[in-house]
Amino acid sequence: MEKTYDLKYTTAEEAVKIVKSGDRLHWPCVAAAPELLIQALVARAPELQNVHITHLYTEGYADYVLPQYADNFHLDSFFVGGNVRKATQTGYADYIPCSLSDTARIIRDGFQPTDGVFLTVSEPDEEGYVSLGTSVDCTLAAVEQAHYVIAQVNKYMPFCYGDARIHVSKITAFVRHDVPLLEAEFPALTPQDAAIGKLAAELIPDGATVQVGIGSIPNAVLAQLGGHKDLGIHSEMFSDGVLPLIDKGVINGRKKKIDVGKHVATFLKGTQKLYDYVHRNPDVLMQDVAYTNSPAIIAQNPKVVALNSAIQIDLTGQVCADSIGTKVFSGSGGQLDFMLGAVASEGGIPIVAMPSITAKGISKIVPTLADGAGVVTPRTVVHWVITEFGKVNLFGKPMQERARLLISIAHPSAQEALDRAAFERFGPRWK
Repeated sequence: MEKTYDLKYTTAEEAVKIVKSGDRLHWPCVAAAPELLIQALVARAPELQNVHITHLYTEGYADYVLPQYADNFHLDSFFVGGNVRKATQTGYADYIPCSLSDTARIIRDGFQPTDGVFLTVSEPDEEGYVSLGTSVDCTLAAVEQAHYVIAQVNKYMPFCYGDARIHVSKITAFVRHDVPLLEAEFPALTPQDAAIGKLAAELIPDGATVQVGIGSIPNAVLAQLGGHKDLGIHSEMFSDGVLPLIDKGVINGRKKKIDVGKHVATFLKGTQKLYDYVHRNPDVLMQDVAYTNSPAIIAQNPKVVALNSAIQIDLTGQVCADSIGTKVFSGSGGQLDFMLGAVASEGGIPIVAMPSITAKGISKIVPTLADGAGVVTPRTVVHWVITEFGKVNLFGKPMQERARLLISIAHPSAQEALDRAAFERFGPRWK
Protein backbone atom coordinates (compact mmCIF):
# COMPACT_ATOMS: atom_id res chain seq x y z
CA MET A 1 0.00 0.00 0.00
CA GLU A 2 1.30 3.45 -0.96
CA LYS A 3 2.41 5.66 1.91
CA THR A 4 0.64 9.02 1.94
CA TYR A 5 1.12 12.34 3.61
CA ASP A 6 -1.02 12.92 6.73
CA LEU A 7 -3.64 15.68 6.53
CA LYS A 8 -5.83 17.38 9.12
CA TYR A 9 -9.46 17.43 8.02
CA THR A 10 -12.36 19.68 8.88
CA THR A 11 -16.01 19.68 7.81
CA ALA A 12 -17.30 21.34 4.67
CA GLU A 13 -19.48 23.61 6.82
CA GLU A 14 -16.45 24.79 8.79
CA ALA A 15 -14.22 25.15 5.76
CA VAL A 16 -16.54 27.42 3.77
CA LYS A 17 -16.90 29.85 6.68
CA ILE A 18 -13.81 31.54 5.28
CA VAL A 19 -15.89 32.85 2.37
CA LYS A 20 -17.21 36.36 2.92
CA SER A 21 -19.57 38.63 1.01
CA GLY A 22 -18.05 40.05 -2.15
CA ASP A 23 -15.50 37.24 -2.53
CA ARG A 24 -14.68 35.92 -5.97
CA LEU A 25 -14.54 32.12 -6.18
CA HIS A 26 -13.46 29.57 -8.75
CA TRP A 27 -13.73 25.80 -8.99
CA PRO A 28 -12.77 23.14 -11.58
CA CYS A 29 -14.93 21.58 -14.23
CA VAL A 30 -16.86 18.39 -15.00
CA ALA A 31 -15.96 15.45 -12.73
CA ALA A 32 -13.76 17.60 -10.47
CA ALA A 33 -16.43 20.09 -9.37
CA PRO A 34 -16.41 19.81 -5.52
CA GLU A 35 -20.11 19.28 -4.93
CA LEU A 36 -19.97 18.93 -1.14
CA LEU A 37 -18.21 22.28 -0.76
CA ILE A 38 -20.58 23.93 -3.22
CA GLN A 39 -23.59 22.65 -1.28
CA ALA A 40 -22.10 23.92 1.97
CA LEU A 41 -21.55 27.32 0.36
CA VAL A 42 -25.15 27.52 -0.86
CA ALA A 43 -26.34 26.59 2.64
CA ARG A 44 -24.66 29.80 3.82
CA ALA A 45 -26.59 31.92 1.30
CA PRO A 46 -28.53 33.92 3.98
CA GLU A 47 -25.17 35.12 5.38
CA LEU A 48 -23.61 36.10 2.05
CA GLN A 49 -24.11 38.80 -0.55
CA ASN A 50 -22.64 39.22 -4.01
CA VAL A 51 -20.30 36.21 -4.06
CA HIS A 52 -18.94 35.98 -7.60
CA ILE A 53 -18.23 32.56 -9.17
CA THR A 54 -16.33 31.50 -12.29
CA HIS A 55 -15.77 28.06 -13.76
CA LEU A 56 -15.76 26.14 -17.00
CA TYR A 57 -18.46 23.61 -17.87
CA THR A 58 -19.81 21.64 -14.90
CA GLU A 59 -22.56 19.09 -14.41
CA GLY A 60 -24.77 18.19 -11.49
CA TYR A 61 -25.52 20.46 -8.54
CA ALA A 62 -25.60 24.17 -9.38
CA ASP A 63 -28.25 25.69 -7.11
CA TYR A 64 -26.19 28.88 -6.81
CA VAL A 65 -27.75 30.05 -10.10
CA LEU A 66 -31.36 29.70 -8.89
CA PRO A 67 -33.39 32.94 -8.88
CA GLN A 68 -33.81 32.90 -5.09
CA TYR A 69 -30.02 33.28 -4.73
CA ALA A 70 -29.67 36.17 -7.20
CA ASP A 71 -28.48 38.55 -4.46
CA ASN A 72 -26.18 35.99 -2.88
CA PHE A 73 -24.28 34.46 -5.81
CA HIS A 74 -23.50 35.43 -9.38
CA LEU A 75 -21.96 33.09 -11.96
CA ASP A 76 -19.94 34.22 -14.97
CA SER A 77 -18.93 30.97 -16.67
CA PHE A 78 -16.32 30.44 -19.35
CA PHE A 79 -18.49 27.71 -20.91
CA VAL A 80 -22.19 27.06 -20.35
CA GLY A 81 -23.23 23.58 -19.26
CA GLY A 82 -26.76 22.23 -19.18
CA ASN A 83 -27.02 22.77 -15.42
CA VAL A 84 -26.63 26.57 -15.77
CA ARG A 85 -27.98 27.08 -19.30
CA LYS A 86 -31.48 28.23 -18.33
CA ALA A 87 -30.08 30.64 -15.75
CA THR A 88 -27.65 32.06 -18.31
CA GLN A 89 -30.32 32.46 -20.96
CA THR A 90 -32.68 34.23 -18.52
CA GLY A 91 -30.03 36.56 -17.08
CA TYR A 92 -29.53 34.99 -13.63
CA ALA A 93 -26.04 33.97 -14.74
CA ASP A 94 -23.74 35.22 -17.48
CA TYR A 95 -21.15 33.98 -19.96
CA ILE A 96 -17.62 35.29 -20.63
CA PRO A 97 -16.94 35.00 -24.38
CA CYS A 98 -13.41 33.69 -24.80
CA SER A 99 -11.37 30.84 -26.17
CA LEU A 100 -10.27 28.34 -23.56
CA SER A 101 -6.65 29.26 -24.21
CA ASP A 102 -7.38 32.71 -22.76
CA THR A 103 -9.15 31.59 -19.58
CA ALA A 104 -5.95 31.14 -17.56
CA ARG A 105 -4.68 34.54 -18.71
CA ILE A 106 -7.99 36.17 -17.80
CA ILE A 107 -7.44 34.91 -14.24
CA ARG A 108 -3.66 35.43 -14.01
CA ASP A 109 -3.79 38.98 -15.38
CA GLY A 110 -6.62 39.99 -13.08
CA PHE A 111 -9.45 40.40 -15.57
CA GLN A 112 -11.32 37.96 -13.32
CA PRO A 113 -9.67 38.23 -9.87
CA THR A 114 -9.82 35.21 -7.55
CA ASP A 115 -10.08 35.32 -3.75
CA GLY A 116 -10.81 31.65 -3.13
CA VAL A 117 -10.76 28.30 -4.88
CA PHE A 118 -12.70 25.11 -4.14
CA LEU A 119 -11.04 21.91 -5.38
CA THR A 120 -11.49 18.18 -5.62
CA VAL A 121 -8.08 16.53 -5.27
CA SER A 122 -6.56 13.10 -4.97
CA GLU A 123 -5.12 11.72 -1.79
CA PRO A 124 -1.62 13.10 -1.18
CA ASP A 125 1.52 11.20 -2.05
CA GLU A 126 4.41 10.61 0.34
CA GLU A 127 5.99 13.96 -0.65
CA GLY A 128 2.91 15.95 0.25
CA TYR A 129 1.57 16.54 -3.26
CA VAL A 130 -2.07 16.12 -4.22
CA SER A 131 -3.29 16.01 -7.79
CA LEU A 132 -6.00 18.07 -9.46
CA GLY A 133 -6.71 14.83 -11.28
CA THR A 134 -9.24 15.12 -14.06
CA SER A 135 -9.38 18.91 -14.24
CA VAL A 136 -6.43 21.27 -14.41
CA ASP A 137 -8.06 23.66 -16.93
CA CYS A 138 -7.75 27.28 -15.68
CA THR A 139 -8.06 26.15 -12.07
CA LEU A 140 -4.28 26.03 -11.65
CA ALA A 141 -4.18 29.75 -12.51
CA ALA A 142 -6.88 30.39 -9.91
CA VAL A 143 -4.92 28.47 -7.23
CA GLU A 144 -1.88 30.62 -8.00
CA GLN A 145 -3.85 33.85 -7.47
CA ALA A 146 -6.16 32.88 -4.59
CA HIS A 147 -5.89 34.01 -0.96
CA TYR A 148 -7.39 30.70 0.23
CA VAL A 149 -7.89 27.23 -1.22
CA ILE A 150 -10.29 24.60 0.14
CA ALA A 151 -9.71 21.04 -1.06
CA GLN A 152 -12.22 18.22 -1.05
CA VAL A 153 -10.01 15.10 -0.83
CA ASN A 154 -11.52 12.16 -2.68
CA LYS A 155 -9.90 8.73 -2.87
CA TYR A 156 -11.62 8.20 -6.22
CA MET A 157 -9.86 11.15 -7.86
CA PRO A 158 -6.97 9.77 -9.94
CA PHE A 159 -3.48 11.04 -9.25
CA CYS A 160 -2.43 12.61 -12.55
CA TYR A 161 0.88 14.15 -13.57
CA GLY A 162 1.94 17.18 -15.57
CA ASP A 163 0.65 20.47 -14.17
CA ALA A 164 -1.88 18.63 -11.99
CA ARG A 165 0.38 18.22 -8.93
CA ILE A 166 0.18 20.86 -6.19
CA HIS A 167 1.73 20.78 -2.74
CA VAL A 168 -0.51 20.61 0.33
CA SER A 169 1.16 23.79 1.62
CA LYS A 170 -0.83 25.69 -1.04
CA ILE A 171 -4.11 24.54 0.53
CA THR A 172 -5.86 26.30 3.41
CA ALA A 173 -8.29 23.59 4.52
CA PHE A 174 -9.01 19.95 3.74
CA VAL A 175 -12.38 18.20 3.74
CA ARG A 176 -12.70 14.44 3.28
CA HIS A 177 -15.39 13.31 0.87
CA ASP A 178 -15.01 9.98 -0.93
CA VAL A 179 -17.53 9.63 -3.73
CA PRO A 180 -17.17 8.05 -7.20
CA LEU A 181 -16.57 10.57 -9.95
CA LEU A 182 -19.23 11.61 -12.41
CA GLU A 183 -19.17 9.24 -15.37
CA ALA A 184 -20.01 9.90 -19.01
CA GLU A 185 -22.71 8.02 -20.86
CA PHE A 186 -22.10 6.92 -24.44
CA PRO A 187 -25.23 6.35 -26.55
CA ALA A 188 -25.02 3.94 -29.44
CA LEU A 189 -23.72 5.43 -32.67
CA THR A 190 -26.33 6.13 -35.33
CA PRO A 191 -25.81 5.40 -39.05
CA GLN A 192 -25.48 9.18 -39.47
CA ASP A 193 -22.69 9.30 -36.87
CA ALA A 194 -20.93 6.36 -38.49
CA ALA A 195 -21.05 7.99 -41.94
CA ILE A 196 -19.55 11.23 -40.58
CA GLY A 197 -16.92 9.28 -38.65
CA LYS A 198 -15.86 7.33 -41.75
CA LEU A 199 -15.50 10.48 -43.85
CA ALA A 200 -13.46 12.24 -41.16
CA ALA A 201 -11.21 9.22 -40.58
CA GLU A 202 -10.35 9.17 -44.29
CA LEU A 203 -8.71 12.59 -43.86
CA ILE A 204 -6.54 11.57 -40.90
CA PRO A 205 -3.04 10.47 -41.96
CA ASP A 206 -0.77 8.09 -40.10
CA GLY A 207 1.39 10.00 -37.64
CA ALA A 208 -1.26 12.65 -37.01
CA THR A 209 -1.70 14.38 -33.66
CA VAL A 210 -5.43 14.44 -33.01
CA GLN A 211 -7.72 16.67 -31.00
CA VAL A 212 -10.66 14.57 -29.84
CA GLY A 213 -13.49 15.44 -27.53
CA ILE A 214 -16.49 13.63 -26.17
CA GLY A 215 -19.69 12.87 -28.02
CA SER A 216 -21.07 10.77 -30.81
CA ILE A 217 -19.02 12.23 -33.66
CA PRO A 218 -15.61 12.02 -31.92
CA ASN A 219 -16.45 8.47 -30.87
CA ALA A 220 -17.51 7.63 -34.43
CA VAL A 221 -14.20 8.96 -35.77
CA LEU A 222 -12.15 7.07 -33.18
CA ALA A 223 -14.02 3.87 -34.02
CA GLN A 224 -12.71 4.15 -37.60
CA LEU A 225 -9.03 4.57 -36.72
CA GLY A 226 -8.11 1.00 -35.83
CA GLY A 227 -6.03 0.58 -39.00
CA HIS A 228 -4.02 3.77 -38.52
CA LYS A 229 -0.45 4.00 -37.23
CA ASP A 230 1.45 6.19 -34.80
CA LEU A 231 -1.28 8.65 -33.84
CA GLY A 232 -0.85 11.08 -30.98
CA ILE A 233 -3.21 12.92 -28.64
CA HIS A 234 -2.97 16.62 -27.82
CA SER A 235 -6.43 17.81 -26.89
CA GLU A 236 -8.28 19.92 -24.36
CA MET A 237 -9.89 16.67 -23.28
CA PHE A 238 -10.27 13.02 -24.20
CA SER A 239 -12.50 10.18 -23.10
CA ASP A 240 -12.85 6.40 -23.23
CA GLY A 241 -12.84 6.29 -27.02
CA VAL A 242 -9.04 6.55 -27.10
CA LEU A 243 -8.43 3.57 -24.82
CA PRO A 244 -8.88 0.74 -27.39
CA LEU A 245 -6.55 2.60 -29.76
CA ILE A 246 -3.94 3.03 -27.04
CA ASP A 247 -4.24 -0.67 -26.19
CA LYS A 248 -3.69 -1.59 -29.87
CA GLY A 249 -0.70 0.74 -30.17
CA VAL A 250 -2.46 2.91 -32.76
CA ILE A 251 -2.17 5.90 -30.40
CA ASN A 252 1.39 6.02 -29.13
CA GLY A 253 2.56 9.61 -29.71
CA ARG A 254 5.80 8.52 -31.38
CA LYS A 255 5.53 11.03 -34.23
CA LYS A 256 4.85 14.05 -32.03
CA LYS A 257 7.51 16.76 -31.91
CA ILE A 258 6.61 17.86 -28.38
CA ASP A 259 5.44 15.67 -25.49
CA VAL A 260 6.58 12.67 -27.48
CA GLY A 261 4.84 9.50 -26.34
CA LYS A 262 2.50 11.42 -24.01
CA HIS A 263 -1.29 11.81 -24.11
CA VAL A 264 -1.99 15.48 -23.33
CA ALA A 265 -5.21 17.09 -22.07
CA THR A 266 -6.40 19.71 -19.60
CA PHE A 267 -9.59 18.00 -18.39
CA LEU A 268 -11.21 14.58 -18.68
CA LYS A 269 -14.64 13.08 -18.62
CA GLY A 270 -15.31 9.39 -19.08
CA THR A 271 -16.10 6.22 -17.23
CA GLN A 272 -14.28 4.64 -14.30
CA LYS A 273 -12.22 2.74 -16.88
CA LEU A 274 -10.72 6.04 -18.07
CA TYR A 275 -10.12 7.28 -14.53
CA ASP A 276 -8.37 4.00 -13.67
CA TYR A 277 -6.22 4.30 -16.80
CA VAL A 278 -4.94 7.82 -16.04
CA HIS A 279 -4.24 7.15 -12.33
CA ARG A 280 -0.47 7.36 -11.74
CA ASN A 281 0.09 6.90 -15.47
CA PRO A 282 3.25 8.76 -16.57
CA ASP A 283 2.08 8.57 -20.21
CA VAL A 284 -0.76 11.00 -19.42
CA LEU A 285 0.01 14.69 -18.89
CA MET A 286 -2.75 16.90 -17.49
CA GLN A 287 -1.59 20.39 -18.39
CA ASP A 288 -2.58 24.01 -17.83
CA VAL A 289 -5.16 25.11 -20.41
CA ALA A 290 -2.82 27.93 -21.43
CA TYR A 291 -0.51 25.18 -22.70
CA THR A 292 -2.91 22.61 -24.14
CA ASN A 293 -4.95 25.20 -26.03
CA SER A 294 -2.23 27.57 -27.17
CA PRO A 295 -2.33 27.60 -30.99
CA ALA A 296 1.44 28.15 -30.98
CA ILE A 297 1.96 25.02 -28.87
CA ILE A 298 -0.58 22.97 -30.84
CA ALA A 299 1.11 23.90 -34.12
CA GLN A 300 4.48 22.53 -33.02
CA ASN A 301 3.24 19.00 -33.66
CA PRO A 302 2.94 17.99 -37.33
CA LYS A 303 -0.26 16.81 -38.99
CA VAL A 304 -2.54 18.21 -36.28
CA VAL A 305 -6.14 17.16 -36.91
CA ALA A 306 -8.63 19.48 -35.20
CA LEU A 307 -12.08 17.91 -35.08
CA ASN A 308 -14.90 20.26 -34.08
CA SER A 309 -18.62 20.64 -34.58
CA ALA A 310 -21.14 23.40 -35.19
CA ILE A 311 -24.64 24.53 -34.40
CA GLN A 312 -24.88 26.30 -37.78
CA ILE A 313 -22.62 27.08 -40.72
CA ASP A 314 -23.62 29.66 -43.31
CA LEU A 315 -23.05 29.50 -47.05
CA THR A 316 -19.78 31.41 -46.79
CA GLY A 317 -18.33 29.11 -44.11
CA GLN A 318 -18.94 31.07 -40.92
CA VAL A 319 -19.31 28.66 -38.00
CA CYS A 320 -21.59 29.27 -35.04
CA ALA A 321 -20.84 26.83 -32.23
CA ASP A 322 -21.83 28.68 -29.06
CA SER A 323 -25.37 29.99 -29.41
CA ILE A 324 -28.80 29.50 -30.89
CA GLY A 325 -29.52 33.00 -32.10
CA THR A 326 -29.04 35.32 -29.14
CA LYS A 327 -29.31 32.51 -26.60
CA VAL A 328 -25.94 31.19 -25.44
CA PHE A 329 -26.05 27.42 -25.57
CA SER A 330 -22.49 26.37 -24.71
CA GLY A 331 -19.43 28.49 -25.48
CA SER A 332 -16.54 29.07 -27.82
CA GLY A 333 -14.54 26.44 -25.95
CA GLY A 334 -11.31 25.45 -27.61
CA GLN A 335 -12.64 25.29 -31.17
CA LEU A 336 -10.78 28.32 -32.53
CA ASP A 337 -7.65 27.43 -30.55
CA PHE A 338 -7.37 24.06 -32.26
CA MET A 339 -8.53 25.23 -35.67
CA LEU A 340 -5.79 27.89 -35.68
CA GLY A 341 -3.27 25.38 -34.33
CA ALA A 342 -4.13 22.92 -37.10
CA VAL A 343 -3.92 25.62 -39.77
CA ALA A 344 -0.40 26.50 -38.59
CA SER A 345 0.71 22.88 -38.15
CA GLU A 346 2.78 21.31 -40.91
CA GLY A 347 0.27 19.17 -42.78
CA GLY A 348 -2.50 20.17 -40.36
CA ILE A 349 -6.15 19.40 -41.08
CA PRO A 350 -8.90 21.57 -39.50
CA ILE A 351 -12.29 19.86 -39.66
CA VAL A 352 -15.83 20.94 -38.82
CA ALA A 353 -18.02 17.82 -38.71
CA MET A 354 -21.74 17.86 -38.00
CA PRO A 355 -25.04 16.23 -38.95
CA SER A 356 -26.72 17.97 -41.88
CA ILE A 357 -29.94 18.56 -39.91
CA THR A 358 -31.02 18.84 -36.29
CA ALA A 359 -33.18 16.29 -34.50
CA LYS A 360 -36.13 18.50 -35.45
CA GLY A 361 -35.27 18.32 -39.14
CA ILE A 362 -33.83 21.83 -39.46
CA SER A 363 -30.84 22.29 -41.73
CA LYS A 364 -27.58 23.16 -39.99
CA ILE A 365 -26.25 24.61 -43.24
CA VAL A 366 -28.07 27.92 -43.59
CA PRO A 367 -28.10 30.95 -45.92
CA THR A 368 -27.08 33.23 -43.04
CA LEU A 369 -26.53 32.58 -39.36
CA ALA A 370 -29.49 33.22 -37.07
CA ASP A 371 -29.86 36.78 -35.77
CA GLY A 372 -27.51 37.24 -32.84
CA ALA A 373 -25.58 34.00 -33.43
CA GLY A 374 -21.93 34.05 -32.45
CA VAL A 375 -19.20 33.37 -35.01
CA VAL A 376 -16.81 31.04 -33.21
CA THR A 377 -14.68 30.12 -36.23
CA PRO A 378 -14.51 32.74 -38.99
CA ARG A 379 -14.77 31.71 -42.61
CA THR A 380 -11.10 32.65 -43.11
CA VAL A 381 -10.06 29.72 -40.90
CA VAL A 382 -12.51 27.02 -42.01
CA HIS A 383 -11.10 24.28 -44.25
CA TRP A 384 -12.85 20.91 -44.25
CA VAL A 385 -16.59 20.63 -43.57
CA ILE A 386 -18.20 17.20 -43.23
CA THR A 387 -21.79 16.00 -42.99
CA GLU A 388 -23.14 12.51 -43.52
CA PHE A 389 -23.53 13.46 -47.21
CA GLY A 390 -19.90 14.19 -47.92
CA LYS A 391 -16.84 16.31 -47.21
CA VAL A 392 -15.70 19.54 -48.87
CA ASN A 393 -12.68 21.79 -48.48
CA LEU A 394 -13.49 25.51 -48.48
CA PHE A 395 -9.91 26.74 -48.14
CA GLY A 396 -8.91 29.17 -50.89
CA LYS A 397 -12.36 29.03 -52.47
CA PRO A 398 -14.37 32.14 -53.45
CA MET A 399 -17.77 32.77 -51.90
CA GLN A 400 -19.91 31.29 -54.68
CA GLU A 401 -17.87 28.11 -54.88
CA ARG A 402 -18.05 27.76 -51.10
CA ALA A 403 -21.83 28.00 -51.31
CA ARG A 404 -21.98 25.34 -54.04
CA LEU A 405 -19.76 23.01 -52.04
CA LEU A 406 -21.76 23.41 -48.84
CA ILE A 407 -25.08 22.93 -50.63
CA SER A 408 -23.71 19.68 -52.06
CA ILE A 409 -23.35 18.21 -48.55
CA ALA A 410 -26.54 19.74 -47.11
CA HIS A 411 -29.54 17.54 -46.42
CA PRO A 412 -31.49 16.98 -49.66
CA SER A 413 -34.59 18.50 -48.08
CA ALA A 414 -32.74 21.81 -47.65
CA GLN A 415 -30.84 22.05 -50.92
CA GLU A 416 -33.52 23.75 -53.02
CA ALA A 417 -34.08 26.53 -50.44
CA LEU A 418 -30.31 27.00 -50.05
CA ASP A 419 -29.95 27.24 -53.82
CA ARG A 420 -32.63 29.96 -53.99
CA ALA A 421 -30.94 31.87 -51.17
CA ALA A 422 -27.60 31.66 -52.96
CA PHE A 423 -29.16 33.03 -56.16
CA GLU A 424 -30.67 35.94 -54.22
CA ARG A 425 -27.31 36.63 -52.62
CA PHE A 426 -24.96 36.21 -55.55
CA GLY A 427 -27.14 37.28 -58.47
CA PRO A 428 -27.40 36.11 -62.09
CA ARG A 429 -23.95 34.51 -62.24
CA TRP A 430 -25.09 31.89 -59.71
CA LYS A 431 -25.08 28.57 -61.60
